[in-house]
Amino acid sequence: MSKKIQKEEALIYHSEGRPGKIEVIPSKATANQRDLSLAYSPGVAEPCLAIQADADAAYKYTAKGNLVAVISNGTAVLGLGDIGAVASKPVMEGKGLLFKIYADIDCFDLELDTKDVDEFIRTVKILEPTFGGVNLEDISAPYCFEIEERLKEELNIPVMHDDQHGTAIISGAALLNALEIVGKDISDIKIVVNGAGASAISCTKIYLSLGAKKENIYMYDSKGLIHGDRTNLNGKKPEFVNNTVAADTSLTAILEGADVFIGLSKGNILDGDMIKGMAAEPIIFAMANPTPEISYELAKAARPDCIMATGRSDYPNQVNNVLGFPFIFRGALDVRASEINEAMKIGAVHAIADLAKKSVPDIVNMAYNNANLKFGKDYIIPKPVDPRLIATVAPAVAKAAMTTGVAQQAIQDWEAYELELMNRLGNDNTLSKVIETKAKQDIKKVVFADGEELSVLKAAQIVWEEEIAHPVLLGNVETIKRLIEVNNINLPDIPIIDPKLPANAYEEERLESYYNAIYQKRLRKGITQREAKALVKSRRYYAPLMVELGDADAVISGLSKRFPDVLKPTLQVIGAREDVSKVASMHILTTKTGPLFLADTTVNHHLTAEDVANIAELVAQRVKGFNIQPKIAFLTYSNFGSVPNGDSARLMRAATKILHKKHPDWVADGEMQAHLALNKEDLEQLYPFSKLAGERANILIFPNLSSANIAYNLLNTVANMETIGPVLLGMNKPVHVLQLRASVRQIVDMVGIAAIEAQNLK
Repeated sequence: MSKKIQKEEALIYHSEGRPGKIEVIPSKATANQRDLSLAYSPGVAEPCLAIQADADAAYKYTAKGNLVAVISNGTAVLGLGDIGAVASKPVMEGKGLLFKIYADIDCFDLELDTKDVDEFIRTVKILEPTFGGVNLEDISAPYCFEIEERLKEELNIPVMHDDQHGTAIISGAALLNALEIVGKDISDIKIVVNGAGASAISCTKIYLSLGAKKENIYMYDSKGLIHGDRTNLNGKKPEFVNNTVAADTSLTAILEGADVFIGLSKGNILDGDMIKGMAAEPIIFAMANPTPEISYELAKAARPDCIMATGRSDYPNQVNNVLGFPFIFRGALDVRASEINEAMKIGAVHAIADLAKKSVPDIVNMAYNNANLKFGKDYIIPKPVDPRLIATVAPAVAKAAMTTGVAQQAIQDWEAYELELMNRLGNDNTLSKVIETKAKQDIKKVVFADGEELSVLKAAQIVWEEEIAHPVLLGNVETIKRLIEVNNINLPDIPIIDPKLPANAYEEERLESYYNAIYQKRLRKGITQREAKALVKSRRYYAPLMVELGDADAVISGLSKRFPDVLKPTLQVIGAREDVSKVASMHILTTKTGPLFLADTTVNHHLTAEDVANIAELVAQRVKGFNIQPKIAFLTYSNFGSVPNGDSARLMRAATKILHKKHPDWVADGEMQAHLALNKEDLEQLYPFSKLAGERANILIFPNLSSANIAYNLLNTVANMETIGPVLLGMNKPVHVLQLRASVRQIVDMVGIAAIEAQNLK
């Protein structure tokens, strides 16, 4: 399956709305003239004078301490080569984005239009007052070595070339754990390194720092073994000369008896026969991207006893730099380190290695199909979705900086620091990552009832390319094919079905079976045979019938029809679970402090107290499925009887009483106003008796459809929160009805949720 990002899709992503991927957002109030006078003139003079008197005050009064420069000259952009400074800007913006979303570090990207080492260094040096740290990126070897070394000497802020050290740190952690599993000592092992660029050299150096012996390391570049007889060795290559074998020793020959293969070169340079002669339980890190030096399948077939790691996310043990650089800089910035030294890098290595040995959080297990991930050959390094990385790696780096004397600010309370780190990011995008990752573990067939909608086709392409689900499109075949062609959408060989015009005998037979099914379901509801035959040709009925009769696993529909018009046939065909009195729906809002689950947002107009309590139970069940503890608030305008009369207050008071009786141990309470449900300090101070006191609600139950619908639409639009939904609750099988004009991102998220439901049913 091709995962190639389409040119048009990539260009639209970077250009639509505000061009680029990053922006500067004020962090102080700017509401009135007094605010502006404090922000600029005359108020700004005071911090300027304070900094003039003490330069370190810049860390107190400006953003310097949380600001990293991502700097490149575009001479070695991954996969693109020397494309120049301005062409590298999208990559540098992207790196800045990763710093922000993983470690809450602000970034300016700087693209320097020079290949002159002295000019590059001077430019960065005179910018030192602006930044708290410098991340060098995509600079070609051997110049990158000199640039980093000189800047580390001449600047008093941390500098790191991630292309060199990122992979080194992550693969170093993986190597330590792999050796522990196979029971080998790093000082005794034979290591073959294929590749001699910046990353390969840095990896080898860190293995030496971890205890490997230089005489046991054999490094190859494109011209062969790094050997003393060669006259064409530049940069750092001479440091890794190994004369213990002949200069013309082939890669195949050197792999005989090798314990470790490190690949940082190009794809498919190894085959199964070449690794068969490696030592028992060989360690193979094939890290070329996107195509490893040897495929996971081929390596495992040739050597089932091997430990395999790649740079890819679709195989175990992904060596991903995002496990390291955001948190390394986080720790360095938080102690105002003057550099990132070897001890700090080694601290990160051990922190990442140790984290893989700890019990895996439920949210990570859920992301990988509720697998019992545990330390072993298929789990030697943490997963990128592990929320503990920031609070594990950053403190290790900070401690190493303090121990080695490069920290200019000490951390006294490590528990408080770790809590601060966990609170920095919140969980605004964690749930989407988990949904997508979990859906990929067992790919399901999902029917798109609105195949003639362009947004559906774009979503189907993402779903197919990212292996979130196997899409099936319903609609006019020629219309869909024309849309695919005109819009350059990549959907080869995806099934397209037109219920009105069966294309072959099989589809005719399926149509007949669907007709019989809907007729049998509705014959005591007044339906005639003629009506049943007409209904089954409608995509609104055909799609859920595919799921009902086992021809698909889930349905996504609703983009081209009003919600009630699509919900009705869904209920008639699929129906509610036997234990559910009322089907409901919820929307998920992603916030910095975690997801909010709102219900009932689209289905029920008139509710009894029993209905409200039942809806709360349905939402809680689904939230538990995300491995999140439900904390339920029944919302209205009254707080615990403060307004005793009023229909919605009485309704929510009664619903709370019902839920308390059924589930006395649940964290749930009401009736209450929305602001108290989300402000645990105020709730605890005003109503300390509440079961929610000291907690922030994550499930908000509304007294009627109108208030729920208004709330999620307001928050989505005004607060610019991302939404997932509506998620139907209580259905017998996975089927979801989208709102009109749902975005491509929303469709993809709903496909992921539907796929997970199908996995759980299985």
